[in-house]
Amino acid sequence: MRKVFLLALIVVSSSLVAQQSSSANWAKLAKVTYDKTEDEYGEIYVPKFSSEVRALNGKIIVLEGFIVPFDGLFDPKKIIVSSLPIASCFFCGGSGPETVAEVYLKEAVKYTAKAVRVTGTLYLNDKDYNQLMYVLKDAKMEVL
Repeated sequence: MRKVFLLALIVVSSSLVAQQSSSANWAKLAKVTYDKTEDEYGEIYVPKFSSEVRALNGKIIVLEGFIVPFDGLFDPKKIIVSSLPIASCFFCGGSGPETVAEVYLKEAVKYTAKAVRVTGTLYLNDKDYNQLMYVLKDAKMEVL
């Protein structure tokens, strides 16, 4: 009985740590500023990552959020996760680009409107304007 209790306690503790880590990671990713510049298409906002954000580069992190459903463009191995519900996300609402991450998954997933948790290696992007500034690679996803 004691072993079962300890195992349950470990599972619950691990779940809570992952949830806290996700919230803490989104809060850290929000610590970014932007330099405004221009290219041949107009204004560009180039991210300037804080030291706290740069410390996460190349590290495995956990993010919880919602899959952004791009009409007809859903790719089961590449998704965009928003820290906010879709109506408030960067693409649909008034949030900033620091609230979304591009996620490359190890295994294909099905679209869901439910909250998800993704775990992967974070890479910071301030050069390729065809990608988001936060990219998770070799990620796993679970539906919450």
